[in-house]
Amino acid sequence: MPHFTIEYSANLDGRVDMGAVVELVRKEAVATGIFPLGGIRVRAIRCEHYAIADGRSNFGFLDMVLRLGEGRDLATRQKAGEHIFKALSAYLDPVFANSKFALSFDMQINGKETSWKRNNIHEALKVETAHG
Repeated sequence: MPHFTIEYSANLDGRVDMGAVVELVRKEAVATGIFPLGGIRVRAIRCEHYAIADGRSNFGFLDMVLRLGEGRDLATRQKAGEHIFKALSAYLDPVFANSKFALSFDMQINGKETSWKRNNIHEALKVETAHG
């Protein structure tokens, strides 16, 4: 499990390719080497209704939350988080240059006692790797 959820203001439509953002986050998560490939999920949710700061409609945001299972030390999580945030921030440089924009990224640890999962993707990837 690393599950990334991206919420973004609707006024980013036409300025940001969210499909490219989702793929960027997925690739950068893989590049960290700390997440199981079969567990990575990245989703983007457009927020039609939102209010930012003093209410100006031209202000925008992208907020990303990573829900993560236990088992990685703080230094490892920080290094991975910084890697992903740096890549995402760089991708969004044009948005910062051309508008007022807020970007945030938070990591949350899910305790194994209160997190249930069922996933057969891991096994399918192992079989594909073994058989080419």
